[in-house]
Amino acid sequence: MRITRRKTAALVVSAVLAGSLAACSPGGGGSTGSGTVTVYAAASLKKTFTELAAKFEAAHPGTKVTLNFAGSSDLVTQITQGAPADVFASADSKNMTKLSDASLVDGDPVNFATNVLEIAVPPANPGSISSFADLAKPGVKVVVCAPQVPCGAATEMVEKASGTTLKPVSEESSVADVLGKVTSGEADAGLVYVTDVKTAGDKVKGITFPESGQAANTYPIATVENSKNKELAKAFIELVTGSEGRKVLGDAGFGAP
Repeated sequence: MRITRRKTAALVVSAVLAGSLAACSPGGGGSTGSGTVTVYAAASLKKTFTELAAKFEAAHPGTKVTLNFAGSSDLVTQITQGAPADVFASADSKNMTKLSDASLVDGDPVNFATNVLEIAVPPANPGSISSFADLAKPGVKVVVCAPQVPCGAATEMVEKASGTTLKPVSEESSVADVLGKVTSGEADAGLVYVTDVKTAGDKVKGITFPESGQAANTYPIATVENSKNKELAKAFIELVTGSEGRKVLGDAGFGAP
């Protein structure tokens, strides 16, 4: 009878230890639990965050990452109006600050990437664009982001730095919309990010310009204060800001923060 009790006690101890180890395992998901984490991210992060979301779900069985991409200013508006976001990743510090000022950020935002503008033109380059100044030539149909969007604010900075005033045929609410105008042939040129040109592949031709260095954007990420799953949110942020996230972002053309 004593032997049976000892064996029973040993089994109980072993079970407790096994449970504790599983909870600490990074691949077991025990420390974050299961559920859905909703990520609101700048449109320029679509490719990288889609890839990182798949990696996160694979590393945390039972979890799901829901992604919402748009212009950073639009995302801030959605979150301040009560949209159910857990994580916010902005294409600039200005829009993250708006969320912080509204007391809607939990903790301090973390900078995780940088990006610079590049001119995107159709493969045939119908406007014969070779420099930023060429975008101001008469007859050139150029499309930019609206000023409240990070890529639009960066465009304005480049205009001031270069002494060039653009007269765009349209101002879009996200960098993805600008790129869409170029790939559809509706524009001779568009100002997007280096990463967008890379993602578009042979659909566009990228033209770099030295003035872009005057307006590099820094990307911050943070947990939203009203998140219903802050553990998962913080775990996703750790993936983005960690070595695996840096590799995915670097391969896409993003710079280090």
